[in-house]
Amino acid sequence: MAGSATVLFEPLNGKELAAEAAPALATPTFTDPASGPTNPQALCRPFGRPEGEIRVTLYRDHHAWCPYCQKVWLWLEERRVPYRTRKVTMYCYGQKEPWYTELVRGGMLPALELDGRLITESDRILEALEAAFGPLGQGMNAREVLPLRQLERQLFRAWCQWLCVPSRGAAEEARGQQGFDRFAERVASALSADPGPFLLGELGTADLVFVPYLERMNASLAYYKGYLLRERHPAIDRWFHALEQRSTYLGTQSDFHTHAHDLPPQMGGCHASGTAEQRDLAQRIDVGPWPVVAPPGSDPETSQIEPADAAGVALARVLRHRDTLLARNPLGRDGLDRPLRCALTLLITGRVCPPPAGSAKGLRYLRDRISVPRDMPLHAARRLRRALETTACLDPADPGAQGDAIPVQHRRDQDPSPFLAGAKPPAGASL
Repeated sequence: MAGSATVLFEPLNGKELAAEAAPALATPTFTDPASGPTNPQALCRPFGRPEGEIRVTLYRDHHAWCPYCQKVWLWLEERRVPYRTRKVTMYCYGQKEPWYTELVRGGMLPALELDGRLITESDRILEALEAAFGPLGQGMNAREVLPLRQLERQLFRAWCQWLCVPSRGAAEEARGQQGFDRFAERVASALSADPGPFLLGELGTADLVFVPYLERMNASLAYYKGYLLRERHPAIDRWFHALEQRSTYLGTQSDFHTHAHDLPPQMGGCHASGTAEQRDLAQRIDVGPWPVVAPPGSDPETSQIEPADAAGVALARVLRHRDTLLARNPLGRDGLDRPLRCALTLLITGRVCPPPAGSAKGLRYLRDRISVPRDMPLHAARRLRRALETTACLDPADPGAQGDAIPVQHRRDQDPSPFLAGAKPPAGASL
């Protein structure tokens, strides 16, 4: 029986792609980031209060990579404290703004202004916010919370020891994992001590203290160690699952690929175990298929079902920055235009469009630099990466060509300044 041939199509043009993106652009996330669900683009979140009554300004990084910024950001969203955001460049991906280094000695992030008073260091910031607006659940210095904060630091140190210190053999790798597992089990026990999935019975500051680094541990240990945190510790998986039912968390949540590649310059290096399981999982995180573990329901990255608008959101976000993306790609504006339209046509319609010869390198360069949540949510990023990779594989000249390697000493390939210069955000929004 003869096999059916794949039908090839011409890519949509710019006007046609814009029409396909229109439904996503009409949603509150795009039209009103200040009042819609939690999102990285909003520069003001008034929560129904007049702008003149906003007492808080949060200084955080452009890319939403900073874990300590995420902790404060999520607290403000959960507690619904009105705030403004000013975004700052982290040292690892560009030059920090002079106005910020004049304001904050050393340029550390996050910082927060409360009633005109500048506060740095995330724990001090949360203590000041609790004093001004009341705690979220039990406060930072409550008797029940203090040992949990200590446990979070112990888990952090065990993670760093395993991830960031090179092992001299299988025995040292095993000791690193055992040290981490010991404290992860203590976290799991703390989560199981009260009814419900959260610490101390309900979502509170104690949980938010754990969010940034447990999220990064989940990603980095999968990529560099082949270790699936949520699979090994069901109580931690239930905790993540409960967080992923909250729009506040989904608006700040990153993904495995982003964390695996933003962490090395921040941590001073991340060291892979080199096992077959680790190499396979890292390959899947970089190239797909996604989710990286089958069957459905066992996704180690998220419990959230893909939203119906994931492809539309991805398309809308790309089109907003299309000119800058074209200009910064190794293929250049003219070289990437048609290949990108081929990938976006596949993304939004499912139609296969063959790209010109020599396209794979530029498509994969873009695939590797999609940042979650800065650019788009997790499922939208998966959709876009899949479309870019599938289209790259159709390159008639060199379907295996790769883009420039992702740096590990810095991430200046992610310098936000060209995008800031080229963006035309709606009122109240930024990158």
